[in-house]
Amino acid sequence: MTAPATADQPLNRVVIFSVFVVASCGLTYELIAGALASYLLGDSVLQFSSIIGAYLCAMGIGSHVSRYVKDRVAERFVDIEIAVGLIGGVAAALLFVAFAWAQAFRPLLYALVAILGILVGMEIPLVMRLLNERKAEFSELVANVLTFDYLGALAVSLLFPLLLAPKLGLMRTGFLFGMLNVGVALLTIQVFRNEPGFQARGRWIRGIAVLVFLMAGFQTSERLTGWVEKGIFGDEVIHAKSTPYQRIVVTRWKDDLRLWLNGNLQFSSRDEHRYHEALVHPGLASLPWARRVLVLGGGDGMAVREVLKYPDVEAVTLVDLDQGMTDLFTHSPELVKLNQGSLKQPKVKVVNADAGKWLEQSDELFDFVIVDFPDPSNYSLGKLYSVSFYRLLKKHLAASGLAVIQATSPYNAPHAYWSVDASLREAGWHTWPYHALVPSFGEWGYLLAGQGYRMPDKIPVATRFLTPEVLKSLFLFPPDMARTEVEPNRLDNQPLVRYFEEDWAKVIR
Repeated sequence: MTAPATADQPLNRVVIFSVFVVASCGLTYELIAGALASYLLGDSVLQFSSIIGAYLCAMGIGSHVSRYVKDRVAERFVDIEIAVGLIGGVAAALLFVAFAWAQAFRPLLYALVAILGILVGMEIPLVMRLLNERKAEFSELVANVLTFDYLGALAVSLLFPLLLAPKLGLMRTGFLFGMLNVGVALLTIQVFRNEPGFQARGRWIRGIAVLVFLMAGFQTSERLTGWVEKGIFGDEVIHAKSTPYQRIVVTRWKDDLRLWLNGNLQFSSRDEHRYHEALVHPGLASLPWARRVLVLGGGDGMAVREVLKYPDVEAVTLVDLDQGMTDLFTHSPELVKLNQGSLKQPKVKVVNADAGKWLEQSDELFDFVIVDFPDPSNYSLGKLYSVSFYRLLKKHLAASGLAVIQATSPYNAPHAYWSVDASLREAGWHTWPYHALVPSFGEWGYLLAGQGYRMPDKIPVATRFLTPEVLKSLFLFPPDMARTEVEPNRLDNQPLVRYFEEDWAKVIR
């Protein structure tokens, strides 16, 4: 009979190292579920909170269930690792497919979270029992297991946003960590294969089969992602990339190019001229003396294209967080054709930075500021529509200058639109609300802000949509888009995000 092992023997070290791996895998599946739900459903705080809560609850159930494993602990641990590797590895792919081709995304999401949580919750108790069976000292056992458990979680929490999600993508990351789980199972089989009664043969076969399956999924994930995104967007996907900040997808249908960020439409090439002419010219045409222009957001270069039509503008600074976005619209021939190479013009300086932090560090003044951020669908975006942000922005505007803010739809999201207006006024601005019909979006809203505004008599540059007569009509609001009394958007509670979600939820229904 084999002599009892002690806590410092190689076998125990292997088991302890397995804790590091399984902890990393368990947290990765949780992060993938949260990121996918945020990407596809929006409202990142709600999605991550509900998924983390459900996952932790399921882990508690799994820890309780582990007490009913009475014998053959090593075999049960191997079985669980193979199951976790398979289910966790394919979870992202299944969720993408469910969203694209079925109406079962939410039920599948929480079913997978529950199953994975229960299985992951069983892992650590079983590892501790394995070590206890090896005669490890209890205090040392608990300290080692928890130390490597937390270290594994730390490693993934750093790697996921910085490397895994932007470089591999969610689907490929899932397959990779599924392989790691199965690798732990195979390592455990190797370690315990000579233990009395341990049945290794069938588990070798199952483990290797699942590993090969996951490797195939990893290799084909790009094609699978393309097929799924075609189902989501309906058109040919000509560019798709995950950056540290968002998922960028460009689709094409006939002559129509469309940009999607995290599943939300940003423009259609057929009517983007309406959106960007309405964004830029009502303000800039009224400032013939303007020389310095700041664009916040707008990494596609379309707003910059409109600004460059004014020959007296001497310098344009574009601040966009995502270098992946500005690089795409600087180098892709089809997209450069759309923005007329605006990001490569000598007058234009592109800065890849957080707009709020850049404003805090800069001491520059501008005559005209364009704020073209994505809609405030989550709290990280909502802060860029806050009273404090607009107070900061005001410090960078010349005394007689103007700022314009894209502010979602006053028809479909009236509470959100008028909350942006209330936030600007709370920050000390005078505002001039206006709107334009953009077929891809419907009625879209903007806000001019400053100390004074005089509507220009003419548009001094070439336009396809905007004329002096059309311009006057943009500032008229019919009764069904009339001002609504709402709260300004302050950082401590950000009611704007709630307004946005509630308003658009009514439209989607």
